Amino acid sequence: MKRMGLARGLVAVMVAATFAAACSSGTPAPGGSAAANTKYTIGFSNPGGVGNGWREAMLCSAKAQAVKAGNVSKVTIIHRDTDAPGQLADIRTLIAQGVNAIIINPAGPDALNPAIAEAIAAGITVVAVDASVTAPGAYNLSNDQEQYAYLGASWLMKDALQGKGAVVYMRGIAGHPADTDRDKGFQRALKENPGITIASTAVTKWDPNTATTQINDIMSAGTKFDGIWTSGVDSNIVDALKAAGHPQVPIVGADNAGFVTQLLAADGPKGAAVTNPASIGGAGVTLALQILSGKKPAQTTVHVTPELWSNTDDAGKAKLKAAADATLPKTWPLGLTIQDWTTYTKPELIACKGPGEA
Repeated sequence: MKRMGLARGLVAVMVAATFAAACSSGTPAPGGSAAANTKYTIGFSNPGGVGNGWREAMLCSAKAQAVKAGNVSKVTIIHRDTDAPGQLADIRTLIAQGVNAIIINPAGPDALNPAIAEAIAAGITVVAVDASVTAPGAYNLSNDQEQYAYLGASWLMKDALQGKGAVVYMRGIAGHPADTDRDKGFQRALKENPGITIASTAVTKWDPNTATTQINDIMSAGTKFDGIWTSGVDSNIVDALKAAGHPQVPIVGADNAGFVTQLLAADGPKGAAVTNPASIGGAGVTLALQILSGKKPAQTTVHVTPELWSNTDDAGKAKLKAAADATLPKTWPLGLTIQDWTTYTKPELIACKGPGEA
C-alpha cells in the first residue's frame, strides 16, 4: 500500500500531493485508447450524503476535472441515499450505459464486488474514492481514514481533555468503509486514553440535519459530556450547542469552511479540524483517465495523509487562517484542489458543470 503525504500551502487553499510520478506506462485499459482524440464517458456512483457539503464538493470536483481534461464527453452521476444493494443496481445501470470508467464512493468494502467484477469484465475501469473496495482489478484513492479519526480523537482525548472525561462519538454512515476505518482510529485513541469514556454514540449518516437532531436529543436527555468527536458534521453541532445555551466543549470536525470560521472566532469553541479533501473526486477522474490511456499506478491502493489543525497552538492557528474561506458554503471542505491531480479553478469547481452542461 503506497501512502502519499499532503501539505496545505499557506498562500492558497490547495492540497499538495507527490504521487503523480507513481504512474507508469503500461498496456491501455480494455475499454480505452491512447489516441489523443479519444473521448471517454465516465459514470459516478455515490450512495449517500445527499445534502452533505463534502459529497456535493466531491461530485462538483469530478465534473470540473472532467471538463478540464478535455477528453471526456459526458459524466453521468447517480447520487442518492441508498444501501449497498441499491448501489449494486446503480453500478449495473452505468455498465448498461457503456461508460468507459466508473468512479464509486463505496457503500461497503466487499458488497459491491459482483458489480465491479462485471464492469471490469466489460472493459470498464473502476476507481473507488473516499474509501476502498476489495474487488480485484479495482483501484482505490482515498484519504487515510483510520489516521483521520486517530488524529482528531487523540487531540480531543489527550490534549484537550487531558485524558479524563466523557465524549460524544458522532459517526458517519454505518457500514461505509470510511466509517469503519475511522472507528478503528477512534478506538485506537480510546484504548490509549483509559480515562476517557463514551457519553453517547450517534450514527449521523453524515447528514447535518440528522446530527443536529441527535445532539439536541443528547442534551435534552441530560447526558453529561466534556467533548465531541464528529465525523465531519461539525459547524451545525457548534450552532446547536449555542442555540441550546449549552457550554461549548472541545470539538473535533473536518476542514469545512463553516467549522474553520467558528474555530477562528473569538467566541468559538476549543477545537481541531482534520483535513479530508473532497477534491479526491476530481483526482479519481484523473486516475481513471490515466489508466484508460495506458498508464497505471504502481499500486492499486493509494492513501493521502491527513493533517490536524488545532486552534490551541500557533502552528494550527496559522493553517486555519490560511485555509479559511468565507465565500464557500459552510459545509464545503477547504481542500479544493489536489496539486498535479486537479487542474480546474475555484470558480469552475463552484459552477459544478460537467462536459456539455450549460
